[in-house]
Amino acid sequence: MLNCRQATRLISQSMDGKLPWHRRLGMRIHLLYCVWCRRYAAQLKFLRTAAKELSPEASSSPSPKLSDQAKQQLRERLRDAVRNPPP
Repeated sequence: MLNCRQATRLISQSMDGKLPWHRRLGMRIHLLYCVWCRRYAAQLKFLRTAAKELSPEASSSPSPKLSDQAKQQLRERLRDAVRNPPP
């Protein structure tokens, strides 16, 4: 039986290529009873899908800048929120 450390390593490796049948079987058995590793696998799958959907331009282009007026509004609202927290 695999422990969680071994299972998460195999989950990661399975994203990069096909595992031998005995390792896949061990991983699947572990995933049947370990909710935490199932969650890890789902999160890894989500991150992989999200990364594929990003365009190359999105990661290389600079992020938009806030105007001085917008920065000032943010400062004022934060200051007000600190002074008058919601009930």
